[in-house]
Amino acid sequence: RQSMLFYSFFKTLVGKEVVVELKNDLAIRGTLHSVDQYLNVKLLNVSVDDAENFPHMQSVKNCFVRGSVIKYVQLPASEVDTELLQDATRREMSQQKAK
Repeated sequence: RQSMLFYSFFKTLVGKEVVVELKNDLAIRGTLHSVDQYLNVKLLNVSVDDAENFPHMQSVKNCFVRGSVIKYVQLPASEVDTELLQDATRREMSQQKAK
């Protein structure tokens, strides 16, 4: 249930450049093309920040990343409305407490 808030939020970032850091420390920079309810993401025009340690990623242009292997997602600060996100989180928490 909590992930629906993140899902809705990530959908607003489609078309923006993000950096997805995986649990194996691979950081993939690309344009967010799509996201699903499991927080799986598809990135276009990808590049790897640490090409020396991940040379096999040099030829990858687009990729699908399973949500369960994502450690962090770095977002463009200009795209994050923290007040709106905080309000949505408070609303969701108060709805859960009311149940």
